[in-house]
Amino acid sequence: MAYKHFTNSTKQLRGDPRFNNRMAAKFINCMMWEGKKSVAQRVFYEAMERIAEKITDVPPLDVFLQAMENIKPDVEVRSRRVGGANYQVPMQVNPRRRQSLAMRWLLKATRAKAGRPMAHRLADELMAAYKREGDAMNQRETIHRMADANKAFSHFGWSR
Repeated sequence: MAYKHFTNSTKQLRGDPRFNNRMAAKFINCMMWEGKKSVAQRVFYEAMERIAEKITDVPPLDVFLQAMENIKPDVEVRSRRVGGANYQVPMQVNPRRRQSLAMRWLLKATRAKAGRPMAHRLADELMAAYKREGDAMNQRETIHRMADANKAFSHFGWSR
């Protein structure tokens, strides 16, 4: 199943101004509110500078990329109706959806911690995810536990 309209958007996405990285550009776009891209960029780059201060042996972009890789879920549960009953069926996650879920969870975890500047919260959450800790990682682990608990229903996923 090919989604042609997605290929154009991925071709149009250019790397971010500082690191020339597409995932960083995508993350900045996801973080942006009300079209204020310069604000989102400033927050992201301040978080990268804060990470560079705290973790000196690894470049901040590598910390960001590894954190995103750590958050990405391998499996998720999807509701499936079979014979009048709904089952939570564990299924593999599409790579594009893995990335969008990871970004969504990271931003949700960052925005949930009020009281400090967004750049500080983002840097802390990224460093925690880099170490396989934090709220975004807890979200991933919860999804994996649910999939593991419902693996008895995985045979329902084949009938798609």
